[in-house]
Amino acid sequence: MTRPEKLTMEIGFDLSELRLNDQGLIPAIAVDIVTKEVLMMAWMNLESLRRTIETGRTWYFSRSRSEYWAKGDTSGNIQVVHRIKADCDMDTLLVEVDQVGEGACHTGAYSCFFRTIASEIPPGMQE
Repeated sequence: MTRPEKLTMEIGFDLSELRLNDQGLIPAIAVDIVTKEVLMMAWMNLESLRRTIETGRTWYFSRSRSEYWAKGDTSGNIQVVHRIKADCDMDTLLVEVDQVGEGACHTGAYSCFFRTIASEIPPGMQE
């Protein structure tokens, strides 16, 4: 297992450049650093992003509970952060992680994206 460590900020990057929504939040998409599988989407604000950078673990902000939460504190399924990127519009984060434990989803699935809505693959032929 990879141990969480403080991340190093890129020289010249200013967190104030990020475009937060009107609630002060930004979507953060966690992706497996090895497989590139999308694991989950949750919200961050500048404080949860700061905590993520400081600890090397993902910290999110719960809109329903109005509180910070570290992924895995309850389940043990932590996310060790290797890299954080912003998209071209600076309004979405991509968080590359080592997913430790059974998975990222509260349902027990490895990824929260396990429900196929549409596909070019015939039914029954999907993974």
